[in-house]
Amino acid sequence: MFLTESEQQLSTEYQQQGYITRPVADWSALAWIREQFMDLIQEALGSVFPDEPEILLNTIHERVSIADLNTFRLKIIRGINRIENFRSMYFRVARPYIETLVGNELAMQLRVNLSIQLPGDDSSLLPVHADTWSGDSPFEVVAWLPLVDCYGSKAMYLLPPEPTAQLHQTFGQQAGNSSEELYQAIAHQVKWLKVNYGEVLIFNQALPHGNRVNTETETRWSMNCRFKGAFTPYGDKKIGEFFEPITLRAASQAGMRYHLPQL
Repeated sequence: MFLTESEQQLSTEYQQQGYITRPVADWSALAWIREQFMDLIQEALGSVFPDEPEILLNTIHERVSIADLNTFRLKIIRGINRIENFRSMYFRVARPYIETLVGNELAMQLRVNLSIQLPGDDSSLLPVHADTWSGDSPFEVVAWLPLVDCYGSKAMYLLPPEPTAQLHQTFGQQAGNSSEELYQAIAHQVKWLKVNYGEVLIFNQALPHGNRVNTETETRWSMNCRFKGAFTPYGDKKIGEFFEPITLRAASQAGMRYHLPQL
């Protein structure tokens, strides 16, 4: 392969670990994103908060109850996905890493997702799963972007490639088991990922992953969005319905318009 040394290093790390964590590629884009969140939070709660963003985000559980969390989260999700250029800014924070791992002709998920996990909240859990188990393409990656430092149970876990391969060999034995039983079977092998604000995580969504009850004292805020090669297989989530091309090159556009002349 004609990859540069740095590209090969990133690719090897991704394949061996199932993920990479790197400093964001565009700090101004990340700062802009967090500023949009501050405006949306204040709009949703009807108050102006003098706190620094890090303090407000980490302590939002002092202002939003578990009972009100879903309504609050949906307001924020609708807000970010209405903002012009939000997805473009999101792409900018991870662009060189995505282009190295996936390619430079990309399709991006139409909506950015948001997770808010309050301390002690068991209503916002994502049971162990691999996205491919429910029809996602194995050609996708997830760009996971935190707005606060995420560590311990405030973060997410991932089952590395080797134990995932072992799980697949005996997967039929899990038939009929609950997701909790599956998690308990692999709990000793999962890796908890530490991702600080200012870093972006890109992981292989074909590997089992999820979260547990946040037992830390701070609230987790993280976004996620899927990227894939525009010309790779799409699975159940189709182009135009779930994805849209974002970086098609001139030769590809010309080729898609081309028709052989009629004789």
